[in-house]
Amino acid sequence: MTASIDRTLSALADPHRRRVVDLLRLRPHRAGELAEAIGLTPPAMSRHLRALKQSGLVEESHPAFDARVRVYHLRPGPMDELKAWLEIAETHWVDQLTALKAHLEGE
Repeated sequence: MTASIDRTLSALADPHRRRVVDLLRLRPHRAGELAEAIGLTPPAMSRHLRALKQSGLVEESHPAFDARVRVYHLRPGPMDELKAWLEIAETHWVDQLTALKAHLEGE
């Protein structure tokens, strides 16, 4: 497993961060919208968003009308890497279980 997958899984281990990812799947959000939707204080949301940014799962942008506003978006790269790793792990387990089934049915 690569270090980037470790960072992704570590970030997603927190239920608040998973909820943020769920909300960002629907559309980009401002930090205040995310805090209100999840029921966290702005400083707590800021800590979770910082962890998600460090993992590479989210990025922020600033709308042209106001550079003080931060809008958060999902980045597909870390999730694509995690999905690829899970597919390899699934293939391994399917092969192992298929071999076990064949062994048990052969006896």
